[in-house]
Amino acid sequence: MAIKPLGDRVVIKRLEAEEVTKSGIVLTAASQEKPQEATVIAVGPGLVDVKMEVKVGDKVLFSKYSGNEIKHEGQEYIILKQSDVLAIIE
Repeated sequence: MAIKPLGDRVVIKRLEAEEVTKSGIVLTAASQEKPQEATVIAVGPGLVDVKMEVKVGDKVLFSKYSGNEIKHEGQEYIILKQSDVLAIIE
């Protein structure tokens, strides 16, 4: 069963947190900060005055405290408005 967002909403899946820093220090799960990068899983149809600029498969940066975290079929997702997406990573 797929998640189909409504209006200008976007479903994203957060990328995994880095377990080792660039200098080689291993981080415990408690000390890891949740990444603000995600992959777009589903995109709503948009609104009359809002064109959807993201598409499925895009890697995006999003606002730290935005959206609603949900669990669906054992996976964790975030549903947020397109305006909470800050940038597309190319």
